[in-house]
Amino acid sequence: MARMARSHLVRIGALGEIGRFVALDAVCYPRGTRVVVRTGRGLEVGSILTGPNGSGTAMADGSPAPPDGQILRGMTVEDELLAARLDRRRNEAHDACQARLAERGIEAALLDVEHLFDGRTLVFYFLGPVTAELEEVTRELAEVYAAEAQFHSFAELLTHGCGPGCGTEAATGGGCTSCASGCSLASACSNRRST
Repeated sequence: MARMARSHLVRIGALGEIGRFVALDAVCYPRGTRVVVRTGRGLEVGSILTGPNGSGTAMADGSPAPPDGQILRGMTVEDELLAARLDRRRNEAHDACQARLAERGIEAALLDVEHLFDGRTLVFYFLGPVTAELEEVTRELAEVYAAEAQFHSFAELLTHGCGPGCGTEAATGGGCTSCASGCSLASACSNRRST
């Protein structure tokens, strides 16, 4: 008999995005368990909020909502060591970005830097518009840290979300589904990327 995949609500990312993730191993993870998940951005560390009994969501037509990603496994000791190393690198990237902004006289508010669990993706969160100068700084830092740089303009996301109707009932009949949080604050949307 095949095991059924179980979905959980999981908090991920620096902004605390919440999404529905399917446990491929059919494990019912308890609240607070740290897990490795696959999202549209790559591999990330998440924290279980609710198990399968509390995470059912449906579309306007009553069909089950598609999952936001997959739970690959609970965090192992090795995973925790890697996460700690990536967190140190994240702090280094934050300090390096602040220093480069100061060197160039760029007045931009860097809110946070996120280093995804795949080790290849850095996400920079800025308050205000993302200029060509900011894009250049993030590209340079991506080369230094051998990562793909992404950037987010937090103020723009809070104002506009990921697109027309983001976070409203009008968008897909029950809220936006293009980001992991369902745009509860429109802070999880990630449609802007630098290349």
